[in-house]
Amino acid sequence: MDFALTETQEITRKSVRDFTEQEIIPRSHEFDESQEFPHDWAKKMGELGLLGVFVPEKYGGAGLDTVSYAITIEELSRGDASAGVIAAVCNGLVCEPLLRYGTEDQKERYLGRVARGEWLGAYALTEPGSGSDAAAMRTTGKLEGDAWILNGTKTFATNASVAKVIITYARTGPKKHDISAFIVPAASKGFSVLKKEDKMGIRASDTVTLGFDSMRIPKDNLLGGLHKGFTIAMATLDGGRIGIAAQALGIAQRALEEATRYAREREAFDQKIAEFQAIQWKLADMATEIDAARLLTYKAAHLEDLGRRHTYESSVAKLFASEAAHRAVDSAVQIHGGYGFIKDYVVEKLYRDQRVTEIYEGTSEIQRLVIARAVLGK
Repeated sequence: MDFALTETQEITRKSVRDFTEQEIIPRSHEFDESQEFPHDWAKKMGELGLLGVFVPEKYGGAGLDTVSYAITIEELSRGDASAGVIAAVCNGLVCEPLLRYGTEDQKERYLGRVARGEWLGAYALTEPGSGSDAAAMRTTGKLEGDAWILNGTKTFATNASVAKVIITYARTGPKKHDISAFIVPAASKGFSVLKKEDKMGIRASDTVTLGFDSMRIPKDNLLGGLHKGFTIAMATLDGGRIGIAAQALGIAQRALEEATRYAREREAFDQKIAEFQAIQWKLADMATEIDAARLLTYKAAHLEDLGRRHTYESSVAKLFASEAAHRAVDSAVQIHGGYGFIKDYVVEKLYRDQRVTEIYEGTSEIQRLVIARAVLGK
C-alpha cells in the first residue's frame, strides 16, 4: 500500500509544525512545571481547525482525512504531548462519536462547537473500579420523564475540568453490556470536578475525577440509542488509538532529533560521540522503529478513511508506536548521559510524557489481547 503523502497532507504537516515551533515549544517547559492548562494553545488550535480535523466543513471542521489527523497529532506531540492529547481527545473521542452516532440536532448543538474550537470536549469512560474492563462500570443512567438522571464517578477524564461537553457512559440496564452513551453539558446541575491528578507526565493536560450526583440531562442527549454505549465506546477507541499511536510517534521523533543533535555536539575521548558505533546503533534502531511506527499508524488511519474496520490495525499501531517510543526516549536519555536526567534537557520530559502512551486508551496488554483475538479468528 502506497503511503506517499498528498499535497494537502504535506501542507498540513508543515502548517502544524510551524505552529508547534512558534507557539508550543517555547512554552512547553513552563506549562510542564506549573501544570496549568494551556488555554492559549487550545484557543489557537481551535482557530486553526486542529480540534475537528476530519469533521466535514458543514459541521465546522477542517474537512480533512484521518491521515491528516494522525499527522496533526504527531506534529503537536513532537512539540508537547499535552497539546497532542488535548487535540486527540477533541477529535477522536468527542467529534468522532458525535459525527458517527449523533443526530443532526446533536451535531448542530455540540459537534460544530467542538470542531470550530469554541468548546473543548472530554470523554468519561473509566471509573475508579473499572479500567480495562470497561463494562464493569457502576455509573448509572435512569430515565425519569423527559430527563436522564446520572449517578456515579468517572476518573482519568482528560480535558474535563475545562470542557463544555463530555461524552459519558453509564449503565442503563441489568445486563453487563447494557451501557449507553450520553452527551453531558458541563453546566448540568449535579456535575462536579472532584479531583485533579498530579501526574508524572503530560502535565499541561488536565486529568480529573468527575462526580455525577443525580445529574439531570435532557432525554434527547442520549447518543446512538439505548444500550448502544459499549459498541460506541469500543468503536471510538479504535479511532482513538490512532491518535495515541500518533502521539507516541511524535514523542519518539522528537527524542531522535534531540539525541542526534546532542550526539553531534557532545565530545568524549577527543571526538564527537556521534562517531562512536554504540551511539550510531542506538540512533539507527530509533530511526528504524520510528519509520515502522509511522507506517503502521498511517495504515490504520488510511483504513478508517476507506471506511473499513481497523480494530486490529489500530491496536497494532498503538502497541508498536507506544513501545517504540519507550525505547526511543530511553535511548535518548542514555545518549545524553547525566544531562538526560536533568530538566534543562527536553529528553527528561519526553521520558515522562511517553510512559502513559502504553497505558491509556487500552494498555499494551489489552492491545495484545485484541491482536491475538484477531490472529486466532475469535
